[in-house]
Amino acid sequence: MSLETEIQKRRTFGIISHPDAGKTTLTEKLLLFGGAIQEAGAVKSNKIKKGATSDFMEIERQRGISVATSVLAFNYKEHKINILDTPGHKDFAEDTFRTLTAVDSVIVVIDVAKGVEEQTQKLVEVCRMRNIPMIVFINKLDREGKDAFDLLDEVEQKLGLRVAPLSFPIGMGYDFKGIYNIWEKNINLFSGDSRKNIEETISFDDINNSDLEKIISERSAQKLREDLELVYEVYPTFDRDAYLNGTQQPVFFGSALNNFGVRELLDCFVEIAPAPRPKASEERLVRPEEKNFSGFVFKIHANMDPNHRDRLAFVKIVSGTFERNKPYLHTRLGKKLKFSSPNAFFAEKKEIVDISYAGDIVGLHDTGNFKIGDTLTEGEVLHFKGIPSFSPEHFRYINNADPLKSKQLEKGIDQLMDEGVAQLFTLDFNGRKVIGTVGALQYEVIQYRLEHEYGAKCSYENFPIYKACWVEEPENTKDADYLDFLRVKQKFLARDKQGQLVFLADSSFSIEMVKQKYPNLKLHFTSEF
Repeated sequence: MSLETEIQKRRTFGIISHPDAGKTTLTEKLLLFGGAIQEAGAVKSNKIKKGATSDFMEIERQRGISVATSVLAFNYKEHKINILDTPGHKDFAEDTFRTLTAVDSVIVVIDVAKGVEEQTQKLVEVCRMRNIPMIVFINKLDREGKDAFDLLDEVEQKLGLRVAPLSFPIGMGYDFKGIYNIWEKNINLFSGDSRKNIEETISFDDINNSDLEKIISERSAQKLREDLELVYEVYPTFDRDAYLNGTQQPVFFGSALNNFGVRELLDCFVEIAPAPRPKASEERLVRPEEKNFSGFVFKIHANMDPNHRDRLAFVKIVSGTFERNKPYLHTRLGKKLKFSSPNAFFAEKKEIVDISYAGDIVGLHDTGNFKIGDTLTEGEVLHFKGIPSFSPEHFRYINNADPLKSKQLEKGIDQLMDEGVAQLFTLDFNGRKVIGTVGALQYEVIQYRLEHEYGAKCSYENFPIYKACWVEEPENTKDADYLDFLRVKQKFLARDKQGQLVFLADSSFSIEMVKQKYPNLKLHFTSEF
């Protein structure tokens, strides 16, 4: 099959939302329709229930939340679908922001009762900045919630989107009868049974047909006709070009837990969602159909298999094909690397693939060569843009709680920091180690993973720091101002994992004072400068 045909078959998308809107449950049901799993798991903190496929880390199963992006792939209607299920919790937002650099489109999940929540707003803002096409899925319709029109208004006002409903609910909560599918012109009746293929779909071109009353009751039929009249008058008809340009967002209603409205979402998605799109590099725009391979690392995960202590670098293929055992150029290191066992994913299940195409995600076994944002090519020097790096907001000393396991602790910290979820600073004047994170919950995850994956125990101590500022060292390191800064601020200076100098400022005032006293000194809030 030609490269062009393979690329057109691919759909790579992320699922984003506020915690608990039903994102991971929706992922499970999409996999169920793709025939990828036989029984979908629910995300509950209950040990007995079957856990969700995409929540494969032990801590995720215990807490009932996703803490890492997982990659899942399946085939559906001659399309190859790659889903990236992202964490919703704000303490893991940077993992989600990075993942958004690797997707071609996004599904935004909104809870019918809670409406648009804070984390959803932040993530949608990022998608809007990048013009990523979005489909909105309003979930949990079998529960009592807000009126459908109120929800659509809220999505438009709070998220700044222009919506085009492609399905509409018949009733809500206890009164929920089903959904009228505007896209396919049919009615789906809801029976409240969550097994597969249970709902009845009745083709219904003309909603003024009197048979409608027999199917859903007179009152519901009357209400549906009024609602649809309003939908057709108020909202624009769906325009695929506007959707692809990020200026219009189709909306679907459903209940992921009850498997309702999910197939409609998936059927429409494979038809309208974009195939892999071009990506800007610092040098030029790279198109997916180019013959030569290029790709970038958007995530690193230590310990995918705790028995083997392996680290995987997740690479999004931007152009061409990635072949096993072929040497590729690592542009930052300037050296060629070969990969004998590139993986395709199905949550924690992996299989070795011989060839992958633009749009796919491959996992490469890494012995410490990769950092987030690294580029691989067939020889051309490219650097892909827009992979964010974050300035930590929380700082704590990390102490070894078991002196016999100091080697394991060191190795564990070293590997977990490479994932980009936290940063390690070593203080210059006493060599103590400080961990900086964006969210406080990260500390719990690090502590849990160190103990369960590396057999090392740690404890934390508060370290009252306001911000980490990376110091751009001057060409002349004997500069009097620079030497004075090093002397005066020695207690607040540290090195990051790459050996770069960092000023750990205790307040915004001390940053301002440094800027005034040493005007030639350049401070940066992230290490990418």
